[in-house]
Amino acid sequence: MADTADTTPTSPVSPASPAVGHWRLDADRSSVRLRHRGMWGLVNVKGAFTRVEGDGEVRPDGSAHGNLAIDAASLDTGIRKRDTHLRGPDFFDVANHPRMVFTVTDASPEGSGAVRVNGVLTVIGHSHPMTFTARLDEAAKDAVTLTAEVVIDREDFGMTANPGGMMTGAATVSVVARFTRH
Repeated sequence: MADTADTTPTSPVSPASPAVGHWRLDADRSSVRLRHRGMWGLVNVKGAFTRVEGDGEVRPDGSAHGNLAIDAASLDTGIRKRDTHLRGPDFFDVANHPRMVFTVTDASPEGSGAVRVNGVLTVIGHSHPMTFTARLDEAAKDAVTLTAEVVIDREDFGMTANPGGMMTGAATVSVVARFTRH
């Protein structure tokens, strides 16, 4: 599994940590997008999960823990027939596994806007640990925005269907997670 992907901060914000306390994902200002090579590597298939929720807790030492839950049926690639197939038993199997969850066990600031994220991703009943670097793009009194790009091998989660050998390589998942303080 390609379980690490570092992002390099391009315009880091102040290295100040978010305030201690409970934070909730602002779903309207957050996104989870994916892209994967299809058609034997000739086409970049893009999509987004349109329903996502989450929360987190910032500890006094500046580290955090929490979760991000994605409604697997909310996948939208812009092609209804493909979306129906991806939601089916060959891929996300939304009838039996309606949610994908990333549980953050620890997120710690590393300086210059970088945040080291450790957690466990669960997709269709398969759980795998992941570590990656996110970028702190916004750090206001009551709002925090983190961005990350993570490479995920779908086969690690039991998605082994590959009709006609059309799918190649791992998927790239891009996340913009904006949290507000509660």
